[in-house]
Amino acid sequence: MTATSGRPRQNAGRARVVLGMVGDKWSLLVVCRLDQGPRRFTELKRAVDGISQRMLTVTLRGLERDGIVTRTVHNVMPPHVTYRLTPMGKTLYEATTPLLRWTTEHLPQIDASRAAYDAREDT
Repeated sequence: MTATSGRPRQNAGRARVVLGMVGDKWSLLVVCRLDQGPRRFTELKRAVDGISQRMLTVTLRGLERDGIVTRTVHNVMPPHVTYRLTPMGKTLYEATTPLLRWTTEHLPQIDASRAAYDAREDT
């Protein structure tokens, strides 16, 4: 195997890690809320239904580590922190907007399909 023939496989593995991060349960919802502008932690927590404080912290740290979100500490009394999308984070939002829209539009059909499946006797 040459050095170049191994790259696609290596890149696929790395891409899978990134896709796992942005496709997790909370990341895209946080990115979606941040597209509306910078938000404080408590604003994000209220805006992302069902997320715990710990999961929001973990999600924001991961997004910050990957360059999707920036964290700014404001030296005021009391101090506060805001989060905003980076330029790369904005492109992630733009790329995933159709998926988020599809999800919202099809929720009733998905719910009905799940209920029908769960009601079947052969499952």
